[in-house]
Amino acid sequence: MLTFLSWAMIIVFMVLIMKKKLTPFSALILVPLVFALVGALLGLYAPQLAALKEPILNPTTWDQVSILGTWTVDGIKKVSTTAVMLLFAILYFAIMLNAGMFDPITKKMIKFAKGDPVKVLLATAIVSAVVSLNGDGTTTTLIVCTAFIPIYKKLNLKMMNLGILLIMMNTIMNLLPWGGPTARVISVLGLNEQDILRALTPGMVVSVIFMLGASVYLGLKERKRLGIQNLTDADIEALTTATDPAELALKRPKLVWVNGIMTIALVFMLIKGTFPSVFLFLVGTALALVINYKSLKDQKQRIQDNAGDAAQVVILVLGAGIFMGLFTGTGMAEALALSLANVIPTSWGRFWGLIVAVLSAPGTFFLSNDAFYYGVLPVLAEAGKQYGFTVMELGIASLLGQAFHLLSPLVAFIYLLLNLTGLDMGEWQKETAKWACGVFVIFIALAAITGSVPLFK
Repeated sequence: MLTFLSWAMIIVFMVLIMKKKLTPFSALILVPLVFALVGALLGLYAPQLAALKEPILNPTTWDQVSILGTWTVDGIKKVSTTAVMLLFAILYFAIMLNAGMFDPITKKMIKFAKGDPVKVLLATAIVSAVVSLNGDGTTTTLIVCTAFIPIYKKLNLKMMNLGILLIMMNTIMNLLPWGGPTARVISVLGLNEQDILRALTPGMVVSVIFMLGASVYLGLKERKRLGIQNLTDADIEALTTATDPAELALKRPKLVWVNGIMTIALVFMLIKGTFPSVFLFLVGTALALVINYKSLKDQKQRIQDNAGDAAQVVILVLGAGIFMGLFTGTGMAEALALSLANVIPTSWGRFWGLIVAVLSAPGTFFLSNDAFYYGVLPVLAEAGKQYGFTVMELGIASLLGQAFHLLSPLVAFIYLLLNLTGLDMGEWQKETAKWACGVFVIFIALAAITGSVPLFK
């Protein structure tokens, strides 16, 4: 019954989002709560309550309903650090945008593009790939969006293209050993990070080239729609010069280098892991306010004006935490994981590498990376040994479906991307999924060609 509830909940959730019947925030909270209540009324949580530190034996219906509050709070606790980090990260970059730190970058990019959409989209893809080397989607989103959104708006380019290129490049680069999914596979299966990197590199290289080609293709479509704007130096100056008196009052052109050095240092420490990201952005926000805006009135105004954008992202992250708290606590996540692992007939065993690769796509979309790699992968790996597949082959196969993972509504930082770009989640998922399919096929093909994941034994 839990398996049925888990699949039903995922399907209902996705339909409501895709059909725009509920906002992501409402769906993240109400859908799992309704299904969790159904499970409580059916008395499905007795094993979970018996396994608590202080077990509840022979639980009543009320016991099963009341525990939902605990699981909800547990989910919020798990994402609370991320939520706080996002709050201060958004405030930091918003203040830097207000102060005009990104104005020289915007101007140089527009000069480079010369009004050509192809060059803008190609630059978007390249910068997204380079910044994604840090393995953190939030930082990538903040840096790329803050630098490129003004350019897209000034040239009237489709924001959807930015959303597609950013997330796909981040998806590919996230497979580096210090990225979340690969690090989990290495720890769970005890693999060597150099071996797994060598196995993934061909697919990553070809996928990056594929997405650079996609940026050119999308840029050509934009060029056909808008043409190449023959921008003179005066036009570029007009495009990049603020005219609104209120906006001009916030600019701090004399502090561009100070802000730039501070931001580079912050990003460097993020990559190196010198301090926790929450600490870095909290201190960074405080310094950004004090350095750029001397009066208390101005500092309060910067927080007030930028807090709205930050709050929208934070409540969505908390919503995702509530979803996962209920999904995991009720046992629905485990039931879904086992159903994924047990759905394959044993007669298909010789294709187990390909099966694991295919299962990893819905597995990492509908489940968190933790749930899939710590819960499902060990089961799939143990079964694969019986069919002659090595742990390394199955570990790599489990990473190939990451092409779709960052489209999942359970990934916290995509709400930041959607908020900054103003994109609708359903439309963005549908458009990006087309390119994710291409990357997925490339990874499977290269894994088969290089022999890192044999299609069959």
